[in-house]
Amino acid sequence: MFSLKQALHDHELIVLRVIGEWWELDLTGTEKLACVNILAETLGAVDMQLEIKYLGPEESAALEDLINSGGRTPVASFERVHGTVRHMGPGRLEREEPWLDPISPAEALWYRGFLFRAFDESEMSDLVEYYYLPDELFDQFPKQSLETDKPIDQKSTQLTQVTQPEEYIPEITDAVDDITTIIAFAQNLPVQEEDLKSIQPLLLNQNLKRASLLFVLASELHLLRATDEGAKPSRKIVTWLQKKREESLRDVANAWSRSAWNELWATPGIICEGSGWQNDPILARTTLLDSLPREEGWYRISELINFIKEEEPDFQRPDGNYDTWYIRDLDSGDYLAGFDNWHMVEGRLLRFLIQGPMVWLGLVETNIPHEEDDFLFRLTPRALDWLGDRPVVAEEVAIPIVINGNATISVPFNANRYHRFQVARLSEAEAAKSGFPFQYRLTPKSLKRAKEQGIEPDRMHNFLEKASGRPLPPSVKRAIQRWSELGTEARLEKVILLRVRDPEILEKLRSNPKTRDYISESMGDLAVVARPGDWQKLIEATAELGLLIDHDSSDWIMTVA
Repeated sequence: MFSLKQALHDHELIVLRVIGEWWELDLTGTEKLACVNILAETLGAVDMQLEIKYLGPEESAALEDLINSGGRTPVASFERVHGTVRHMGPGRLEREEPWLDPISPAEALWYRGFLFRAFDESEMSDLVEYYYLPDELFDQFPKQSLETDKPIDQKSTQLTQVTQPEEYIPEITDAVDDITTIIAFAQNLPVQEEDLKSIQPLLLNQNLKRASLLFVLASELHLLRATDEGAKPSRKIVTWLQKKREESLRDVANAWSRSAWNELWATPGIICEGSGWQNDPILARTTLLDSLPREEGWYRISELINFIKEEEPDFQRPDGNYDTWYIRDLDSGDYLAGFDNWHMVEGRLLRFLIQGPMVWLGLVETNIPHEEDDFLFRLTPRALDWLGDRPVVAEEVAIPIVINGNATISVPFNANRYHRFQVARLSEAEAAKSGFPFQYRLTPKSLKRAKEQGIEPDRMHNFLEKASGRPLPPSVKRAIQRWSELGTEARLEKVILLRVRDPEILEKLRSNPKTRDYISESMGDLAVVARPGDWQKLIEATAELGLLIDHDSSDWIMTVA
């Protein structure tokens, strides 16, 4: 990080002389630059591996932590474990002589010349204050001895397997199906993230946080492209939608591991506020994935969280500062500042990463706990292969779509997803139900939309027969042909119906300037359609004419009394 000379130059002259006294150097009357040069030569000749053995146990532990952190660690993190170094000017240093009675292991190392402090860039490109060991001292320790160089799987073997729970939620693989739904919707109507609520009924899992994640992942996989109106499908969907399910799930997992989607802001139980701070979601994911076991079996989520707190507590706050983020507890409204609230923020985030995204993407199975039980998790074979960088196992048989005589189309869960995308272009999607085929219905509106996208009736006919593997039902074939020749022949719509007892009342309403603009199509001598947005005005206007309208909003039939 810095050389001895650079480090020593940042000290007050009195501190340099104190360090010199420790090493039996009399620097009284010596100028600062000369002190720096003398101490740099002296400290550079120290055998650090031998010296660390002669330190007290607390000082030795502090120095080992610094070495195992790569020779530098954020001031806040280091002081949380090994105490502080008091800030003093020259006058106070002379009066109090803190080196004679240091208040912490950190302060003892400071006045021995084994601990220095400086600002440097963090992994998030912020300026962070670090304690560090100068290069000449740190380089004496072999890198293979550093804890940070241990293999990931060695680090994660400390978790204890537990008995398989009686009830658990099997692995879920429908993320790629709902991404297909989002892409298909965007083909017909460009999508903004705030529009996801309108897509919600069409998704197998209607959790809006999950929908937001899938929308972002589809964009980051370049399956959606941004336009001024919203996201639209890109050309890459043709290849991706025809991949095997496991191949697509691997793509989604890879995209999630480096995604900008921010789980902290979606974590249940907390509210993130303000714009003056930021977190890096990739740091949290990387720490979790590095800490996961690499063996199939059930583990306690709480044990994994405690393990991460012990091994890498500052995984998402590289500066070790727990007082700069504005996060409140949802229930109490209290701000969750300080390391004491680690489990309320970091712990909740880690739990959400497992029970949210990792479940949604088919990487984890979780138990159904009784109230007194802890939450358990198990990595799926898919996750173990992914974490182990093993090839995808992608054997599957695609099931053809089914076209029914009533103009509905059933698309099985394991059908070709590109076929489902094309079906969605030709038809209207119905609400999705988990465990049932996707349902679509051919309508004049959907056929018109498809034609506007360049899909002529002949292409519709050919595609539907190819995707279903059989001839079209005669009724469907005839319906498409009639629409192509005659357009829309019938329309079913909701109306507000006004009924009267006497035809003269309708004549009066049609002729009166106060009411005539609020009614439209006649439905015989005793009924008329009221304009949907004007029914309240119609009621008020007829009252002024001495006519009272009785209305039932459950079926929207109004009767003149």
